[in-house]
Amino acid sequence: MERKSPDEPRLRGLMLAGISGDSAAHRAFLAESAALLRAFFRNRLRGAPEDAEDLVQDTLIALHTKRDAYDPAYPITAWIYAIARYRLIDHVRRNKRRGGVHLPLEDGDALAAEDHDAAEARHDAATLLDRLPQKQRDAIRLVKLEEKSVRETAAELGISESDVKISVHRGVKALAKYMADRM
Repeated sequence: MERKSPDEPRLRGLMLAGISGDSAAHRAFLAESAALLRAFFRNRLRGAPEDAEDLVQDTLIALHTKRDAYDPAYPITAWIYAIARYRLIDHVRRNKRRGGVHLPLEDGDALAAEDHDAAEARHDAATLLDRLPQKQRDAIRLVKLEEKSVRETAAELGISESDVKISVHRGVKALAKYMADRM
């Protein structure tokens, strides 16, 4: 079952209106997104409010500059949070290289954040896999996600081992192209 934010319909409408040239709707989209992003980053960067606000601003810039890459067939909040996660990961990597700040998360918050991120990642993966033909989708799911052997996958799908390998290769290549086109 797809989990949607209660803000989803409003944000999606504002985004689509903004893409169509309604600057007031675009400003409203960014303002409402900023509120979601502040909560997202503050929950992950406890004790570093200035870093959280910097990440909010960086993410808003990315939302603005990449708005034409948004695919209306997918939830807007998933797109917003995917960009936010990339910004957060970059921030953590930069700080790690500098020997800087560790994220001060309590154990329970860290587990909740990981569960939330894992659920979003599964949803994102499922959404991407849905773009592929059935044979490629099944081959990738069994070989890459369920870690079955090529032989087991071939037996389960009733196709040859070479067909499994080709399906996985083509599917991964198609996913990589799709993702590159979206960034």
